[in-house]
Amino acid sequence: MKKLKHEAELVKEAIRAGVKYGEGRGVVEFEPTDSATVKIEYIYRLLVHDKLIQPLPQDQVSQQSMRHRLAIWASKQLPKGHPLLK
Repeated sequence: MKKLKHEAELVKEAIRAGVKYGEGRGVVEFEPTDSATVKIEYIYRLLVHDKLIQPLPQDQVSQQSMRHRLAIWASKQLPKGHPLLK
């Protein structure tokens, strides 16, 4: 798994967009005390359930691989020319 340029920032963007998506669908309400780890896992599973991202093989599911998959998803949601894509 090759690390993306600006991966940490893309993960933050993925969390922001994923929270908005989940709350917009009405399936989750995140609390301010929820950790990033909890949010990442929930958003990953929601996006897989909705078939917006491909699931990881069961033996490869880890916090790091979920973060990477969400970073890729977030990079595809950003408009062309966004600073995080350079």
